[in-house]
Amino acid sequence: MIEAGIHLVHKTVGQSSFDVIRGFKRRAFEAGQKKLALGHGGTLDPFADGLLLVLAGQATRLMELMHPLPKTYLAEVAWGVETDTCDLQGLPLSKGDASPLTPASLDAALAPFLGWTEQVPPATSAKKIDGEAAYKKAHRGEVVLMKPSRVFLLSARWIGHDLPRRSTLEITCRGGFYVRSLARDLGRALGCGAHLAALRRTAIGPWDDPGLGQERLLTGADLLPWCPSRLLSEEEADHLSHGRAIAVGQARPATWALPQGFPDPGAPLRALHADRLVALLKPAEDGLRTFANLRGGL
Repeated sequence: MIEAGIHLVHKTVGQSSFDVIRGFKRRAFEAGQKKLALGHGGTLDPFADGLLLVLAGQATRLMELMHPLPKTYLAEVAWGVETDTCDLQGLPLSKGDASPLTPASLDAALAPFLGWTEQVPPATSAKKIDGEAAYKKAHRGEVVLMKPSRVFLLSARWIGHDLPRRSTLEITCRGGFYVRSLARDLGRALGCGAHLAALRRTAIGPWDDPGLGQERLLTGADLLPWCPSRLLSEEEADHLSHGRAIAVGQARPATWALPQGFPDPGAPLRALHADRLVALLKPAEDGLRTFANLRGGL
């Protein structure tokens, strides 16, 4: 049986994010869970590996809360060639001389990309255009014009160089940030061209990549630990399950803090009962009411 909750999974190179979901669907079908809801909390390209969040059952209702979390990546940037997909799988668009690059010049190049900036996503991204993923249009040969998106990069540091060929970068960003676009834009800023040669997602919010072949299930208080929580009595849990308000009461603080300087994702209040997350709460005139009832709890 696949338990409801958030499953931390290591996606391997070559798999698509949906390949991982397909594997969970197969397991659910074999266990007789034909109607189990499944989804993931942030796409990873097939050439990338690392942490993927698989949301099962009522946990799929938490999907939107995953997007604004900090995500940490290790990225290998190849210098001297820009490609049409901004990664190693694309066709060369331009070539440049990377021999003048130095660690100091690469450090200086990162500064303009920190904080909130406008970023143009790759044409072969999952970004929607007229309700369809851009990559589908690009693969049909259509001309795809991507509009800039507002993105946030908390930190970026080079952790190794093999100049003038490649460099390895560690970044922490908000959801919606394209590491492929950063590689492209760094190459343009430095005048030599660049593309993303490899990518690994090592963490999302408080959760680390479990490693190859490993999987970890999150339930109860381990879910949404950046949110404060309200412990419910039996009576209060019954009230909420029937759509009635409860008293504001005393909330417990979050057990995990966002990195300093990271944008506040607007964390909701968790309702916990019998070691299960049963609802998400919002203030109302008559106390607290649910805006997401996680029936059965997680």
